[in-house]
Amino acid sequence: MDSTYKARKEAFVSNLAGGSILEINAVTLVAPASVLLWSVLQSRLSFFNPYGAPALVTDFFLNVLSILFATTLYASAPWTLNILLVLPALGLLLTSTPPRAQQKAKPPRSSPVAKKNAPKQASDSSEPLPVHPFLTTYRAAMMVITCVAILAVDFRIFPRRFAKAENWGTSLMDLGVGSFVFSGGVVSARSVLKGRNNRSKKTPLWQRLTASTRHSIPLLVLGLIRLYSVKGLDYAEHVTEYGVHWNFFFTLGFLPPFVEVFDAIATLIPSYEILSLGTAILYQVALESTDLKRYIIVAPRGPDLFSKNREGIFSFLGYLAIFLAGRAIGIRIIPRGTSPSQSPQQARKSTLLSLGLQTLIWTTLFVFNSTYAMGLGAKIPVSRRLANMPYVLWVSAFNNAQLFLFCLLESAFFPSVHREAGKDGEPERTSFATSRIMTAFNKNGLALFLVANLLTGVVNLSVPTLDVTTAQAMTVLIAYVAAITGIALALDRANIKLSL
Repeated sequence: MDSTYKARKEAFVSNLAGGSILEINAVTLVAPASVLLWSVLQSRLSFFNPYGAPALVTDFFLNVLSILFATTLYASAPWTLNILLVLPALGLLLTSTPPRAQQKAKPPRSSPVAKKNAPKQASDSSEPLPVHPFLTTYRAAMMVITCVAILAVDFRIFPRRFAKAENWGTSLMDLGVGSFVFSGGVVSARSVLKGRNNRSKKTPLWQRLTASTRHSIPLLVLGLIRLYSVKGLDYAEHVTEYGVHWNFFFTLGFLPPFVEVFDAIATLIPSYEILSLGTAILYQVALESTDLKRYIIVAPRGPDLFSKNREGIFSFLGYLAIFLAGRAIGIRIIPRGTSPSQSPQQARKSTLLSLGLQTLIWTTLFVFNSTYAMGLGAKIPVSRRLANMPYVLWVSAFNNAQLFLFCLLESAFFPSVHREAGKDGEPERTSFATSRIMTAFNKNGLALFLVANLLTGVVNLSVPTLDVTTAQAMTVLIAYVAAITGIALALDRANIKLSL
């Protein structure tokens, strides 16, 4: 890469201050708005059954291109895009009724003889950890916006206020990095819940550490590959993001072993929310009461690896707190929650109440931590570079809010998903309530993240992204997201799941 152009590229993503949280919320609200329109089309018209070319194109426009447009062409008018998505949904709601055909997703009625044993049968056929379409949609939407931003940030059409802030501030990409970790924490709760449901003796800590370390090896290898690729190709890099050698794959790779240690601590402190907050508080105390903050941000880089990579090493503590916060909400919302005293409808109301309450709590903590808040707040600025406490609270509040919105949409338009507690017919119900594209993105999320990184490198090495026109930039970006979507659908169709 030409040295002058490389310097321009590095300057293009350096020394940025981010933007407002209100604007970030408006941009990210496009995902739930798109899912709203998708849900109305599916629940009222069964538009995506069968899944032919018109359904595929519409699905792609709603769940992928809408997010791309929100961060590029409509970046200055996100509310306009939200309105364009919501108005057709409202129009359909007012002019159509749910077809009876939707009831086919329910299992057949039991015979009178079978009804005598209905409670026992329901118990036997009930899946305690069911598939939740809203959780699939949440994780997929996060993955889509992550893939979009990875490449879009290199074009001028992507506003600089959406790119990662240098030291302090909030931005769309700062939120995306934390959300990626949070969503990983949410799904990791399944392993915890399965362990709790298994009455056999719990696996010793050293065995779990060994297994988690094996799981980390592929991620660490990917981190090394990225490191040597960036250095070998003289690729433009933002050193203050994670350090000279560290990258996001290393952060993801080191999380599993540390989380296992906290899983052992959870036997003494049975609340991952407390573990998350405790980690964030202790880290913030260290930042404020010692020279750690100054060391990370302004100290000269020494010759040792620790000093060269201090951002990645210390911010890991914040990402660990985010992961634990994700696991905390996952433990609350993944179980079916039904019991002899609680019906499926009551269990879903409890899930919505839990998500709403968690959103309120994390938001309140964030407001008091990052502002003066009636003179009682600490007014600590958000820093993704430090992954400090305000950053942890912001990411946790946002993701709980997103989960609440997606869960609310599923509950409103596809009630049969949570009203039926048995396994019979569950694949049909969940398939009917979930976008094919979103299912594909969720199924191979980490693999697609790797593909997105590889394609981003290819584009940057072959296209002068700083010098292209708006039309050229959008052509490249649309082709890029179409390629990733095609790969996701191909993997899903072949029933391939690449777990890294």
